Parts: sequence; C-alpha cells; structure tokens
Amino acid sequence: MNRRPTARDVAELAEVSRAAVSFVFSGRAAGNLSAETQERIRRAAEQLGYRPDEVARSLRRRRSGVIGLLSDQIATSPFAGRMVLGAMEAARERGCQVLLLESRHDPHAESEAVSELRARRVDGIVYAAMSMRRTDVPEGIDPAHAVLANCVAREPGRYASVVADEPAGGRAAVDVLIEAGHREIALFGGEEGDIAALDRARGFHDGLRAAGLVARPEWLRHAGWQIDEGYAAALDVLDSRSRPTGVVCANDRVATGVLLAAARLGIDVPGELSVVGYDDQDQVAGHLVPALTTVALPHHAMGATAVRTLLDAADAERSVDTARTVRLNCPVVRRDSVRPPTRR
Repeated sequence: MNRRPTARDVAELAEVSRAAVSFVFSGRAAGNLSAETQERIRRAAEQLGYRPDEVARSLRRRRSGVIGLLSDQIATSPFAGRMVLGAMEAARERGCQVLLLESRHDPHAESEAVSELRARRVDGIVYAAMSMRRTDVPEGIDPAHAVLANCVAREPGRYASVVADEPAGGRAAVDVLIEAGHREIALFGGEEGDIAALDRARGFHDGLRAAGLVARPEWLRHAGWQIDEGYAAALDVLDSRSRPTGVVCANDRVATGVLLAAARLGIDVPGELSVVGYDDQDQVAGHLVPALTTVALPHHAMGATAVRTLLDAADAERSVDTARTVRLNCPVVRRDSVRPPTRR
C-alpha cells in the first residue's frame, strides 16, 4: 500500500464498521464494543501502520488534543516525576498529548507559562505541586477547565483537585506498627503547620485512639523533612531507657535520619526498633538497610486522574466540577524495617 492507510482500510481488514474504528481511536469503545472487537481493530491498525489524523480530528472537535501541565518544579524533582508519567499515559490513552511547563516558583515565569498554554488553546490545564500545599492559583487559569494536582486552592470550592488521602496515609503508617504488636509508638512529623504534616499526624492519632493508645507527648516531634532533622530528633528520643519500640516518620528522609541515629546508639532495626517512612521515595526507601517499610504517595495516579477528569469534561462538553476533591489511597509498601517488638 503506497498511500497512507485510512480508518476505512482498518474497518475493512477488521471486518467492522467505520464507526467502530472511530470508537476505538476516540477512547469511546468501552461499553460500545466487545474487548475482542477492540483488539481485532487494534491488530488491523498495527498491521496497516494506521495512525489517526490528529490535526483533522482536533479541527472536527474544535479541540487541540493537548493538556497543559504547569508545575512548580515536579519535572525536575526526584520525588514526583511519576505524576508527569501518569498524566502522559492517561493522555495517550485518549489520543492526546501533554505539554509540560515548569515555573520554578517564579511568579513571572508562571504568568508567562499560563499565557503560553492559553495561546496554544489547550483543552485543559493541570496545575501541579511538588508537595501538598494550599496554593494561590495563577490568574488566567479557568476553573472550568482546570484541575489541581497534589495541592488545593486557598479559596475552597473554586478549583477541582486531586490529592493524596494524607489522613488515611498517616493512619495506615501507625496501623502497620500496631498490627505488628507495638504499643509504644513515636511520631516524628514534618514542619509545624504544614498541611501534609497536620493531616498525617491526624491519621496517626486516629489510629492510636482506635487501638486504645495514646502517644507520650515527649515522643511527638516536629522533625522537619530532612535527614539531619530526623537524626537529631531520633538521638534525643532514643537515647533513653524509656524509648518507643516503633517510630512513624514524616517522610523517608526523616526515616533515614532515624536509622542513622539508631546505628550510632547501637539500637538494632528492626530487632529493637521498628521504623515506618512515608513517600516511598525512588532510590531511597528500598535501598536503605534495612529496606524501609513506608507509605507510598500516589503521584502516578494523581497525574492520571487529573488528566482523565479534564478529558471527561471536554468529551462531555461541560465544565469541570470545581467543588470536587478526589482523595487517592496511599498504599503501604512493606519491607524489612518492621518487626514485632521484643520485651525490654
């Protein structure tokens, strides 16, 4: 075949209608075509080397087929690059692409990025943050065609958002220790007043209350987010005969500091002390000694859910529900740093 294959060619080879081919490549096959028919159409398209004409399709739909993703710094962050991957994969599922721009916390760069995305007539904008926070959304981002990811608007109900269920994550972290038999549990939280730290601490205390437990005040520390801060808090709390048997940490970096402090004090982990982190940070949590049990932030799912929310609204030719906040599960990743407590 010398000419470019068409949807009609695919339909003839797969022995289906032209409309069926359109369903598959517009993301509307679910509920309209059987899985076997969808697969037959995809095999035919692959055999012919068929690709939809995205320009023609976007003109027909009066859409660009592009989602803008504007972030503070996630594109260059080792912590949340999975969010970008999730967004891109969700867009490709629907025959769309993601245009990624990053502000590096520069208001001028952010304003220019918004103008660029509007000039390109993107079908919607995901405004994403590296870490969970309340944010002032840049001017020019239309709430009807935007979703916030890993952040919430300072003005409640103005923008739809997709976030991690941080209270449930904090509860899951302490439940790991309680299920292992621990009753003397410390919390090395993040920065005082930080929204993620507050939510995780709330879940931590909910888990203790459900088990009929109360943490000692001296074991509740604002340990920041860095290794040295976790190290300092752990030296202070663990260098005592009356010490906890388990510690929930604000993130994996704080947990790394706890492991270093325990090593300095001659405390075996997990033989004498169990440690739970938070984030499941790439190249960290699984490579510590012992490998760290931790709570994973659903960055990939946040990016994918935000994009799907925008595309669902665009396909239905309606505005995004600005009152909607989607909270995603934070799964526990079990490794080697938790063990039932030994009697002391």
